Amino acid sequence: MAAIHAAQAGVRVALFEKNSFCGKKINITGKGRCNITNTRPWTEFAPHVHPVSAFLRSAFYHFSNEALLEMLHRIGLETVVERGERVYPRSMQARDVSKALTAHALALGVEILYDCEVLRVEPAPDALCCTLALSQPLLRTETVRAEAVIVATGGLSYPSTGSTGRGYEIARDFGHSIVETFPSLTALMPEHYDRDLIGIELKNVALQLFIDRDPVQLEEGEMAFTDGGIEGALGFRISRKAVAALRRKQRVEVVLDLKPGLSMPQLEARLDRELAALHATREELGATKLKALLQTLMPGRLIAPFLHANPDLNGRNLARRLKEWRWRIVGHTGYERAVVTAGGVSQKELIAKAMRSRLNDRLYFAGEVIDLDGDTGGYNLQIAFSTGALAGASAAQQILKQRAGKPA
Repeated sequence: MAAIHAAQAGVRVALFEKNSFCGKKINITGKGRCNITNTRPWTEFAPHVHPVSAFLRSAFYHFSNEALLEMLHRIGLETVVERGERVYPRSMQARDVSKALTAHALALGVEILYDCEVLRVEPAPDALCCTLALSQPLLRTETVRAEAVIVATGGLSYPSTGSTGRGYEIARDFGHSIVETFPSLTALMPEHYDRDLIGIELKNVALQLFIDRDPVQLEEGEMAFTDGGIEGALGFRISRKAVAALRRKQRVEVVLDLKPGLSMPQLEARLDRELAALHATREELGATKLKALLQTLMPGRLIAPFLHANPDLNGRNLARRLKEWRWRIVGHTGYERAVVTAGGVSQKELIAKAMRSRLNDRLYFAGEVIDLDGDTGGYNLQIAFSTGALAGASAAQQILKQRAGKPA
């Protein structure tokens, strides 16, 4: 997106791509469907951006979710909006997104160098010099002189896609501070995790996060149990605060409410009706009728783990246990499966209205490499697109002004 917007402004652009094709990470987002963006307006979008959403405001208004969709439709990529205002390609194929953006960049004259790794970026008189390692057609090293450089390398998430943290190294070489990074939108591992839970997906439930026994976040929706622990939309939403707390050696717990739509009195009343239908009472609830009762309250596969977690379950405490299934969280999956990297180049050292470095006016940053991330639901890709578009346009504008002899 940075290359596209710089090229649209009329400057020559080279995109140094570490992989053999563009958009390798895009191709695995949204389980291969690519949740392109979220259609919420800024006032509703901003609360889903961390750690400080105000930094993104200028970039969002420069190239909003509406502007993104207009551009995608103009270049031939049709989209659909699903629940939660999430936008996907109509084909539900993430590759169609990366292909469309690559084709558009090439049509605008962007030169893409594939299998090209940036070894270092160094200041030079009236320019920056990029030392490149290229493997095609022959293994060699080259130096390219640029009037501006945009670092859009991503963070550390999914290193198999090429995200190795090189952007942080470039930033440090120019004196930038890196806010401590950690995995976000990642699975949380409960203590004594019951492997029978793996593969179970729950809908219309609530998950509350407690840090040092204090409630800090409550989310409702869908969640899943995987080999990595608690995932799905709810697990991802609370993971940022949970991981940060674990790194601070704080006590982290989650409480699952299987019936958030019912108050405790309402749930008790429902249990009484179900018990009557089973010709059972709270005092006389044997194992067979207890399992039959649970069949009416949860997915069948969940019953055994629920009973294992509640060996003293009976008719009197059932309602409370349904609304308060508690786990101590003791770990999380790392960057290899985390959707996004939290932390990065300090917001304080960047000019938000241009995505330009305050330490070198020819250096720009965009996307996940910045200390800027979002919740699950299309927010992170929009952050990448908005900051990339602003960085590209700003860099081109500065170059053109300098060429004309005007103050940048």
